[in-house]
Amino acid sequence: MSTTKLFEPFQLKSLNLKNRIVMAPMTRSFSPNGVPTDAVAAYYSKRAASDVGLILSEGTVIDRVSSSNDPNIPHFYGESALAGWQQVIKSVHAARGSMGPQIWHMGIMENHHSGWLPAAPFEGPSDLARPGFSNGRAMSEKDIENTIRAFGRAAADAKRLGFDCVEIHGAHGYLIDQFFWEATNNRTDIYGGKTLSERSRFAIEVIKEVRKQVGEHFTIILRLSQWKGSDYSYKHAKTPAEMEAWLQPLADAGVDIFHCSQRRFWEAEFEESDLNFAGWAKKLTGKATITVGSVGLSGEFLAAFRGESSNPSSLDELIRRLDRGDFDLVAVGRALLADPLWVTKIRDNRSDELKGFTREALVELI
Repeated sequence: MSTTKLFEPFQLKSLNLKNRIVMAPMTRSFSPNGVPTDAVAAYYSKRAASDVGLILSEGTVIDRVSSSNDPNIPHFYGESALAGWQQVIKSVHAARGSMGPQIWHMGIMENHHSGWLPAAPFEGPSDLARPGFSNGRAMSEKDIENTIRAFGRAAADAKRLGFDCVEIHGAHGYLIDQFFWEATNNRTDIYGGKTLSERSRFAIEVIKEVRKQVGEHFTIILRLSQWKGSDYSYKHAKTPAEMEAWLQPLADAGVDIFHCSQRRFWEAEFEESDLNFAGWAKKLTGKATITVGSVGLSGEFLAAFRGESSNPSSLDELIRRLDRGDFDLVAVGRALLADPLWVTKIRDNRSDELKGFTREALVELI
């Protein structure tokens, strides 16, 4: 199939992209004490120079003591870390790229394998990271208010530093997702509730605060998932009606683009249609969407952490759905992690030069 649509420009508020390809956020843990290095800047600018349309950073944590379980995850607060991110965006812009940070709070987490722990207990809507696993404390309403403001400050800093957009991480069982999930949100105050709509209050307030801090013209992306690391089959929304009731208030709060995480982009979200998560999100809200999930590779990304390799695969099904208008942007993860030139090879029809993915790509910044 022709890749013409994949290389059409995209514009929305502060975003002016040369094509529809997004570098997906991928945790790398190469920022000692939370400070991005020159190597991190070179890693991102190399992708910008190779014509990635939009780069979304690895998750970078907000100003809460226990927002991270890893000392080498980058911070998006503090003079040294923000100076590091300033160098990153300068390098990306010098390479004619566009970029947004993914701002993040992990919530209740497992302890890092190194034994490192933050100076305060992990925090979440409850003390649970998943059913049966407690490793922190429930946030007070004051904690929640301060966390909402910390998200807002991070977004304001992103705009001040010159980033082109900001993405809020609301997926994969981390803090915002822990508020969505009835298994981890057992609160009886205004941030809990029996329905997903009630449990969305925290996310809605984060989005509103981010919008307040960045203004109307700055693009806000929200990453969401149905699945959890502890339950791949889980769905917050089990029907289109439930999904609309979940997503529309988030859109109304200020989301411009939904980044819809799936393990495999080609899998239908509901039985009555072949639309995937991004396809349904766009249909139900009218907002732009990003699809993601094993794009360009034969295996899904979680298998990579078990040591499984993946080979290049056809983009025909992806292009069919993009041409049909199911989604607006396409996020590519491991293929771009292993090969900075992936976009130019696809554009120039050099598929014979595409590289596969191996676990070794996770242990260095290529």
